[in-house]
Amino acid sequence: MKDYRVLIVEDERRIARFLQMELEHEGMLISVEDNGRRAYERIVQEDYDIVLLDVMLPEMDGFTVCQKVRELSQVPIIMLTARDDIADRVQGLDIGADDYLTKPFAVPELLARMRVALRRREANGDGGEDLQGEQLSVRNLVMYPARHEVRVGDEAVELTKKEYDLLEYLLRNKRRVLTRDQILSNVWGYDYMGDTNVVDVYIRYLRQKLDDRFGEKYIYTMRGVGYGVKD
Repeated sequence: MKDYRVLIVEDERRIARFLQMELEHEGMLISVEDNGRRAYERIVQEDYDIVLLDVMLPEMDGFTVCQKVRELSQVPIIMLTARDDIADRVQGLDIGADDYLTKPFAVPELLARMRVALRRREANGDGGEDLQGEQLSVRNLVMYPARHEVRVGDEAVELTKKEYDLLEYLLRNKRRVLTRDQILSNVWGYDYMGDTNVVDVYIRYLRQKLDDRFGEKYIYTMRGVGYGVKD
């Protein structure tokens, strides 16, 4: 993980310094910011490979920072917080965070989650941006990864970050049946420790927004195996 450019956004100096030392030991290039508004400005103006973002920050909280960054950039964001409330985790993921880690955490776990987020970024090209003009499609459903946009015919489809990630993984593996374990590993991260039913829940969300809304079957179930999309 050498030479990755990391921005740590944390207003507790002791924690920020600890993270800086640990990540610099791994060969990463670390910047630190303790103010939410300044962090947002730095993220959109400077070039980082990944952002570690605390929730409780002065001037602008981490949720707001993440939401505003996602309007302009797909840089990987891992939220770090002492708040272990389910609603907070769901909110963080729905507004675009790639992962959510509750303090206190072990550094090896943080590094593992960073590797997952960075691999996902690199699979989409440098800077997390896809090649301009790339399209992923199944029948009249088209995804434009460079614009983070999904359309069915002439209508735009609003998806949460995780719904989008799941649909993108299905589209990139069109005509393949993907197991729940494969989906969990590639969309939620191989070290995901939550309920494995999360795959079924998000498949249902996608079907409500796609299959049910447009009266077209895009997502198929292979009983006892998994899910896939096909023309």
